[in-house]
Amino acid sequence: MAFKTKLNPSSSNYSSHYPLSMKKHLLILALLGTMSACQQKPELPDTLPFQVAKAYGFENLDQINSIAYTWNVQRDSVNVVSRDWKWNIKDSTVYYSGPDTTFTYSLTADSLPKQDGAFINDKYWAMMPFQLAWDTGYTFETAENVPSPLKGTNSTKLTIVYNSGEPKAPGMGYTPGDAYDLYIDENKMILEWTFRRGNGAEGRTWTWENVSQFGPIKLAQDHMGQDGNRFIWLTNVKVE
Repeated sequence: MAFKTKLNPSSSNYSSHYPLSMKKHLLILALLGTMSACQQKPELPDTLPFQVAKAYGFENLDQINSIAYTWNVQRDSVNVVSRDWKWNIKDSTVYYSGPDTTFTYSLTADSLPKQDGAFINDKYWAMMPFQLAWDTGYTFETAENVPSPLKGTNSTKLTIVYNSGEPKAPGMGYTPGDAYDLYIDENKMILEWTFRRGNGAEGRTWTWENVSQFGPIKLAQDHMGQDGNRFIWLTNVKVE
């Protein structure tokens, strides 16, 4: 991916991975739109990552022009950091409004602003199910009947390991090799996920809760930590 931030509770950026270049990402969305115009849909692999993507409405993304939301993180017991995003899929632009500035930029530009790192980060929290279909630079494995770490719910564990390589190399991002353990229910919905930096043995886990329908897709709005408190959440969600 083009950008990968480190998981750091003292920072306003949290885990993100971007093994697929934005231009290739946009090409896939354009292909979906073209196939829709021809009354056809591309045949998707019947793997668990794609089953999860489809459970959240991946096959309906060609019906969407834009996705907007406010991404919020509880940095400590008092302070909340919020960022407003509007991803205009059809024209490949992103609107950003945060504590520092407000502007719109093009995802196809040769040089992207530093805030694009935050866009990628926040998009993974909002749209990880779709990233499973968009991204190509990972391997995965599954295990059945695994209790989820926080609530002990019986689940299928889907482990995603992003490819290792030289940082900033094509498709590698800035910190390649990270892993995510996704705990999936019988409806192919994410119950919890664990981020493991560098595919290490230990990681941090959050829930995926308050899944709501927004137009033709579903998004989880709340992510709770081990202490039961809300850590990251989405507000002002609008899908057009």
